[in-house]
Amino acid sequence: MPKPADIGSKRLISLAPDRWVQWVTQIPDVQVRDIITSEFQWVSRESDVLVTAYTPQDGEFLVLNELQLRYKSQMPQRMRAYAALAEERYNKPTYPVLINILAPSPSVVIPTRYESQFRGLTARQDYHVINLWEVDAEIAFQQSLPSLIPFVPVLKGGGQESAVRQALEVLRTDRELSDLEPLLAFFASFVLEIPLVQQIMRWDMAVLRESPWYQEILQQGMQQGMQQGMQQGMQQGMQQGLLSGIALGLELKFGIQSLELMPEIRQIEDVAKLEAIQSAIRTANSLDEMRQIL
Repeated sequence: MPKPADIGSKRLISLAPDRWVQWVTQIPDVQVRDIITSEFQWVSRESDVLVTAYTPQDGEFLVLNELQLRYKSQMPQRMRAYAALAEERYNKPTYPVLINILAPSPSVVIPTRYESQFRGLTARQDYHVINLWEVDAEIAFQQSLPSLIPFVPVLKGGGQESAVRQALEVLRTDRELSDLEPLLAFFASFVLEIPLVQQIMRWDMAVLRESPWYQEILQQGMQQGMQQGMQQGMQQGMQQGLLSGIALGLELKFGIQSLELMPEIRQIEDVAKLEAIQSAIRTANSLDEMRQIL
């Protein structure tokens, strides 16, 4: 049984914290003093990493790293809250950074500040935004940024088989990075066919499922299917929403071959049974188990 991989944000940044912070802040002489394990409610999640940094001109300050698998419309308000909480707790100026991993639809605008006005009062929080799909994949290799290597498939120019193989070679030549292979496989599955990814990586889905990124996108996919059905507000709409969530959940968890079950599932009209199938995806360990449920 393979051991779970520790591939959360803190693990990634801790690989080379100075180089990471220099990259996200574009301050060449910044040094990391500490990676904080926060105890207050919000800045303590898998995607939040709070770093104490130092430069001779600025003294000590905080770098708040917020990694988002997909951009959410509430992020400006959340960045305002995170920055304020961090600054209040540690009494240091805060440099907030929002790193978005997967590109949204072209119509989505990603702001770089939170701003609101109420009865003549203005609240504003600026933050730095890095969209990984706009970052050249060569930066991960040329600037020795091991934290970026697992993201190579979703970086600009990184969605080619050759780039994924190059990233894999980097991970496998450094024992400290070898546990990041499942994360590389996960992001490679967004740009390459899953059988090809499995062939390149020889990945193990049991390890991949331990990734907080995997759990987040699986949950999002299921919620998206439910929301689609609820918004349509009809029996047929609910069925279609559930079917969309089930199809996405099956493919993410068991690979594209699992979609062979969808013709049979689409024959089911009972919403309660479809909901039970959707819930079963979370707990089933194999495609055979899903067949037995059907």
